[in-house]
Amino acid sequence: MKNIAPERGNLLVSEPSIIGDDSFSRSVVLLTEYNTEGVVGFILNKPLDFTLDELIPGISLKLEVYKGGPVETDNLYFLHNIPDLIPDSHLIENDIYWGGDFHSVSKLLNEGDITSDQIKFFLGYSGWDRNQLENELDSKSWVVVENTDSKNLLSDNMHDIWKKEMKNLGGEYELWSNAPENPSYN
Repeated sequence: MKNIAPERGNLLVSEPSIIGDDSFSRSVVLLTEYNTEGVVGFILNKPLDFTLDELIPGISLKLEVYKGGPVETDNLYFLHNIPDLIPDSHLIENDIYWGGDFHSVSKLLNEGDITSDQIKFFLGYSGWDRNQLENELDSKSWVVVENTDSKNLLSDNMHDIWKKEMKNLGGEYELWSNAPENPSYN
């Protein structure tokens, strides 16, 4: 397995050894910011038990909301691939954008001009200071992989992305792809 350095647009794949950590066990995080000040990302595969319409009054579309991470869990964030419709969007990479004008998003959602494969919502985010993430990488808590599937990152079928990435890593990781989340269930 080739180790790559983390950078904006890469994925952090949690090592199988992260057991019992509700936030990061079997998580895949898209890095949306990586600089000298710190690292920000969103967990792509942890849907919450409610939909956007239950969270935001006035939104009628039932879209999944994901646990973005353990930081600022009262704040709503979003990733999308429609910067031409959402002003003030920030490019991450390969046609994936972060944030923008939420008033525009609300209007577009209610008018049916945004589909569920164009936008993904998160409560909270994952954040590290740069040294903290480097220490976690050194202690083998994460594997950094290149994002090769930007086209599908916003879709609702990313629940199994951790398993898919384990298989792609091969070797001992492939064995973990079919292991139960709680090893005592084996």
